[in-house]
Amino acid sequence: MITPYSTDTVLAHEGRTHNQLGAPVNPPVYRQSTLLFNSLEALKTASGTPSAYGRGGSPTTRALESALARLEGAHRAMLTPSGLSAITLSLLAVLGPGDHLLMTDSVYDPTRAFCGETLKRLGIETTYYDPSIGSDIAALMRPNTRAVFVESPGSLTFEVQDIPAISRIAHQHGAIVLMDNTWATPLYFRSFEQGVDVSIHAATKYISGHSDVLMGAILTTEAIFPKINRLYRQLGMTVSGDDAYLALRGLRTLSIRLERHQRNAHALTQWLSQQPEVARILYPARPDSPGHELWKRDFTGASGLFGVVLHPQSDEAMRAMLDDMSCFGMGYSWGGFESLILRSNPTSARTATQWPWEGPLLRIHAGLEHPDDMIADLESAFLRLRATAQIPIEA
Repeated sequence: MITPYSTDTVLAHEGRTHNQLGAPVNPPVYRQSTLLFNSLEALKTASGTPSAYGRGGSPTTRALESALARLEGAHRAMLTPSGLSAITLSLLAVLGPGDHLLMTDSVYDPTRAFCGETLKRLGIETTYYDPSIGSDIAALMRPNTRAVFVESPGSLTFEVQDIPAISRIAHQHGAIVLMDNTWATPLYFRSFEQGVDVSIHAATKYISGHSDVLMGAILTTEAIFPKINRLYRQLGMTVSGDDAYLALRGLRTLSIRLERHQRNAHALTQWLSQQPEVARILYPARPDSPGHELWKRDFTGASGLFGVVLHPQSDEAMRAMLDDMSCFGMGYSWGGFESLILRSNPTSARTATQWPWEGPLLRIHAGLEHPDDMIADLESAFLRLRATAQIPIEA
């Protein structure tokens, strides 16, 4: 019987062998390829199972999988080398030639490329839909629609989807729901309670939390697990014991890190909302952000990633603003302890919807630095932008 611990206690205890006499607090790193057996019978028993060869995982990877599954209420979890590999493997496992996929238009570029090239080559058709569609997705369902992919909020444009409504319609038509749940993590969105069948995470981000691990995680219901796990084994997916150890160690502090990320994001968005160059803040936890009511209904918290839409600016002004910042680095990731800022342009990556804003979009990750230092860095950036754009500073 599993003790009904609170989330913070699960983070501290799950995936440990502390019930064994003299066991270390943290599961050790198992680096393994060949596994030895002392009899033909033992070798025969292990043959064809994950316990036969190092590719099937190790006690370290299984500890992390156990902790992730427990946190989100999944049947099982599988670790992959990256968040993208977790997405692509899941799609390949549940789709086949002649099938139809419904994909949110807010999905990020590598997944869109996979759908447009690899899935298309395999005879699988993808239709992109408006992330705000809700139960109206029923109009897009076909007899051969096998899966609906959601991401809430979108990690670039931050639309919040009505996951329960979409899941209900998908299941009525015999389709499964796959969700990229990286932004909220297992702590802030209980995907399986909202009707999701497969929850996918870029564990590179908040789960690992220290910008030194590439990893994906696939969490599933009991009904879907065998289908995805079969392909997972056939493709030889695995992660190293070292990376699993780092991710598991990062997982222990996920709750307190997310609290700080959220607090810092609120401080930054409040300051940014007062700047004359800012046209819109895209952070669902703010009452004035699109999707706030759905976020308030379905989520229990917000992470540190948000968007800022500026009024139209020249490229020269944007370079002056973003070059040589101190607290904020520029990089194609988020979820680590460090703050990041990235200029984005979602216009060219949409087919079902039109991006409504003319000005630049900044994607900001509020790290764990002191908010006063982050605000000072942003203030200097806006001063450089104003000086270059010759926009007067309002009193």
